[in-house]
Amino acid sequence: MEVRFKSGFPHQDCTHPRLTGEVLSMSGRQKASEPEELGRFFMERGNAGDLDGLVELYEPTAVLAFPSGKVIGHKAIRQVYAELLATKPKFQGSVQAALRNGDLALTSTRFSGGATSEVAHRQPDGTWLWVIDQPNLLR
Repeated sequence: MEVRFKSGFPHQDCTHPRLTGEVLSMSGRQKASEPEELGRFFMERGNAGDLDGLVELYEPTAVLAFPSGKVIGHKAIRQVYAELLATKPKFQGSVQAALRNGDLALTSTRFSGGATSEVAHRQPDGTWLWVIDQPNLLR
């Protein structure tokens, strides 16, 4: 299977990430070059049932607030999302512009019935990962 990347030019795409400026993770998934991309990647990967891809959106010691309480770290985040993805949810929303301050950004996605609120942190390679995630402000 060939993976194609949009080049940014109408009616054209390419198959090499260097041509688009995209940064890929060790697993070959695209990394967020802007904090707003985290929300888009979350919806895409969640809808695809990509558990590993969701976990890759977080720093290894990130904090996730969930109805059952807060969880810390990749192992706990993986467990929460494994249970969630087992229900085959559909993620839809409108990613909002991030509020940035240096290497930190407040990200948010509005969805029917609520909104998310996350803190993203710029990584040494210039990409972004979440360090704090409150997935539903209105419960």
